[in-house]
Amino acid sequence: MKIYLVGGAVRDRLLNLPSRDHDWVVTGATPQQMTELGYKPVGRDFPVFLHPQTKEEYALARTEKKSGHGYHGFIFHTAEDVTLEEDLARRDLTINAMAEDDDGNIIDPYGGQEDLQNRILRHVSDAFIEDPVRLLRIARYASRFTKFGFTIAQETQELLKKIVSSGEIDELVAERVWNEISSALDEDTPSMFFLTLRQCNALAVLLPEIDSLFGVPQAVRHHPEIDTGIHTMMVIDMAARLGGNNAVRFASLCHDLGKGRTPASQLPRHVAHEAKGVALISQLCERLRIPTGHRQLAELVCKYHTHCHRATELRISTILKVLESLDAFRRPQRLDDFLLACEADSRGRLGFEEISYPQADIFRLSFKAAKQVEVKDLVSSGATGKQINKQLNSRRIKAIAAVLDKT
Repeated sequence: MKIYLVGGAVRDRLLNLPSRDHDWVVTGATPQQMTELGYKPVGRDFPVFLHPQTKEEYALARTEKKSGHGYHGFIFHTAEDVTLEEDLARRDLTINAMAEDDDGNIIDPYGGQEDLQNRILRHVSDAFIEDPVRLLRIARYASRFTKFGFTIAQETQELLKKIVSSGEIDELVAERVWNEISSALDEDTPSMFFLTLRQCNALAVLLPEIDSLFGVPQAVRHHPEIDTGIHTMMVIDMAARLGGNNAVRFASLCHDLGKGRTPASQLPRHVAHEAKGVALISQLCERLRIPTGHRQLAELVCKYHTHCHRATELRISTILKVLESLDAFRRPQRLDDFLLACEADSRGRLGFEEISYPQADIFRLSFKAAKQVEVKDLVSSGATGKQINKQLNSRRIKAIAAVLDKT
């Protein structure tokens, strides 16, 4: 019985990066031996165990064979005579197909170290195309490792296209697609996930609402980058740069979806793209079963981001209306998230990356002033029902006006 550290932990150590998790492969052992040693079995499709102390995963070495469609269509084989090299052969990329023994020796039968040095994301074998999830994973790796200079090998690019053309991609379930999208949004360069999918024709299948933005022009005066798809990619990268959470980054991805539905006769103007976009966000979130909080923020950013950009021109009553629509008085974090997504949109343009965004300050000052107006004061004054709402709005507007007059 031998135990090896495998996969991402080995890769990250060689890149001098902190490891996100530790996975282990066990050769020469049986499930009975593992349980006798105190490991807890948790695998459904093949023998995986949790270490009794660390709770890290230990999997018996295995091989796999394609038996059906999708990423569930595999037959797994585990036995004491399955070698480490055979187990590593079933992995997705060469940089993930390395192992380390107890003495710190690297076992690298498929050239992972060389590909690390050359900054190449390359598949281990042609079996790569049998699992459509690998397309999403390599796109996510592209978003994670682009900043280190990694690119996808040309022959691997061709296999990604085959996964799409074969129809295997259609077998992906909504939850798995969203999990990979969500993980990619958390990377430093989330745009590379979507650009990788687009390069192999997968974006049009999985996220047609995003794919339709590419090639759609915008007014060059406001958008020197012109292309709406390129702008969207710049916005999500800016949201990442500004430290936006996952929901903010998703909202940034969806803020201009309506521009993909603008009639050609109107281009490069995009009349009422906000309202069109809200409907598309609803459609997208329903299909991929995206969390409610993400959906709500995305719809609000889509509907009101242009209001925020025009903060200096808005009537105070409109500013208050936006704050109320955001439910900011009960959920102040939502206002912060909204403003960050709006700033990412403003700065996610060619040549505008370093500009300030004073519009956010206008909304923050307005919110701070308005929330000082206490409802309980109105109740104690004897006002009831509609009178309270009317007086509350009136007092909040006056409070906002007073603070904005001083700026």
